[in-house]
Amino acid sequence: MSGYDLPPEYFGEGLTTWGPNLVQLTWTTGTGFVYDRASFAVKRTFRYAGEGWGLTNDGQHLILSDGTPILRFLDPETFEEVRRLAVTDEGGLTLKNLNELEFIHGEIYANIWYSDRIARISPRTGKVLGWIDLSGLIDKSKLPDSNAVLNGIAFDATQDRLFVSGKLWPSLFEIKLRQSSNEARPH
Repeated sequence: MSGYDLPPEYFGEGLTTWGPNLVQLTWTTGTGFVYDRASFAVKRTFRYAGEGWGLTNDGQHLILSDGTPILRFLDPETFEEVRRLAVTDEGGLTLKNLNELEFIHGEIYANIWYSDRIARISPRTGKVLGWIDLSGLIDKSKLPDSNAVLNGIAFDATQDRLFVSGKLWPSLFEIKLRQSSNEARPH
């Protein structure tokens, strides 16, 4: 399988599939890339405003996070913004540091930068529906520094599996969620 080396002036961030393509954001340059899913060949680039932190899709739109409490929904062909969604917690306060995203069973999952939690967000209202608490998942004393934080979410829809990892983490974890009120913990 071939690959693609992102030029050094870009810091790759959010990535999602869209039909036969992969769509990737970059952190601070406002440049996105569209790759052929089979060959990783660059098909085109596109521009967007602000930073790129996380990217997923709901089958109709791309959903972009930029570290703010706002999720942006983009047209997957033109990359134009079609709507915004303010994310609020149970108390109605805006939720900042929305980072890596996944769309799972009709909800947006977002890890919260520098926390051990993933928010489950309604794509209709922006309200947090519940939390996934991943504290204790990894022994932090064995991590290289304070930047080694929860940062990766990946969902395998075919086998209904959820994976998490972090920056500078030595491991990838497959987790299964068990429900207890509106909070879930891995088991």
